[in-house]
Amino acid sequence: MRKCKRRRSLQGFELDGRLARDSELLIKFGLTQLRLQNDRRWPWLVLVPQRNGLSEIFDLTPLDQALLTFETNLVATALKKVTGATKINIGALGNIVRQLHVHVIARTEGDANWPGPIWGHGTAEAYDTQEKQIFIRRILEAL
Repeated sequence: MRKCKRRRSLQGFELDGRLARDSELLIKFGLTQLRLQNDRRWPWLVLVPQRNGLSEIFDLTPLDQALLTFETNLVATALKKVTGATKINIGALGNIVRQLHVHVIARTEGDANWPGPIWGHGTAEAYDTQEKQIFIRRILEAL
């Protein structure tokens, strides 16, 4: 497996290169970056706590854990509102990309792998530029 370099922001936060490559920054909250995963098969957002060297939620301070829960719920609520999804899946796996990040995914009956997991299913499909911009605008408005 090839290692990806981390990207460093002006504040010293380093984003794993795979997260940078596979997602687009939408907005920064108090703790996390909200990113759109580049796969149109599922409305799929990723929250990345802007803390270096962490791989588990329990590695966060208690205050940051509370903030992560708040920001995750905020994003999940907006995603459900925008998509009308049957279910919102939330997970922090990190088996491949170890940097702590939380997936927030809208699932709908009949989607590409319903009711199975999305990981390892098929090949990512890029968004059409206009479709992506409409989705981003709707998510940001719902937040």
